Amino acid sequence: MGGGAYSSVSHLHTIRAKGYDTKTMHEIFTARNINSSMNPYGVKIREARDSAEHPSSLAIILALDETGSMGSVPHFLVKEGLMDIMESIIKAGIADPQILFLGIGDHECDNAPLQVGQFESSDNLLDKWLTDVYLEGKGGGNDGESYLLAWYFAAFHTAIDCFEKRKQKGFLFTIGDEPVLPAVPASFLKRIMGEGQYENYSAAALLAKAREKYNVFHIHIKETASGSRQEVIDGWKQLLKGHLIAVEQRSRVAKVISDIVSNSAGKVKPEEVVQPKSKEEMML
Repeated sequence: MGGGAYSSVSHLHTIRAKGYDTKTMHEIFTARNINSSMNPYGVKIREARDSAEHPSSLAIILALDETGSMGSVPHFLVKEGLMDIMESIIKAGIADPQILFLGIGDHECDNAPLQVGQFESSDNLLDKWLTDVYLEGKGGGNDGESYLLAWYFAAFHTAIDCFEKRKQKGFLFTIGDEPVLPAVPASFLKRIMGEGQYENYSAAALLAKAREKYNVFHIHIKETASGSRQEVIDGWKQLLKGHLIAVEQRSRVAKVISDIVSNSAGKVKPEEVVQPKSKEEMML
């Protein structure tokens, strides 16, 4: 996948033509079950490949928490955030970004805890996969969500030329307001992915595997009740050791993603916490 060119003019036309600026979340995200094209069952690989049209592809995974109040993040992205991300990255000289959307829920409680799109470059296909995400809106009272499924899928079910050909890691962002569940059993992976050989994995083991070919970040949204808990932030800091970004408002998500990719493609330098750079973010 990944064919077609990105055009901010075309993207803005789509936003206006489809009325995204005035429609509610549920008027845009109309799915009442997982879209068959995003069902991970039987999926072997998702590819971000170079081509004559995109000779220097850069793989970027955006894994969106679709439980509870976090459905507002995809809503923000489809209205304006995605266009801001693509424009900023391309203007920074990264000509061939390819974005894959994942939907993340709770594998202990939800019917659709993992949804997988395709790596895409064009505005119309990015819009298609983003709006195909099923906002199940559940989760459970088990103090966590399945962000580790994004790490699992990235590690074992993606093939990316930026790393395979140029040893340039891709980027993986999980976005949400809960802790990560500590483990996923092999039995669940087999049930959701289909026939194959699976293991029981801890979150830490899957994070380490994903980091072999991706710069992995978590954007923690602080404006919800769960997101405001210091113990949740501390847990993420201990696990990620430098690649946590805690933001006060979900509207900062696009700026954070575009800044990290634009400024750090292939050159990420861990700190205790990745600090906001803009004056606006420093005031939060």
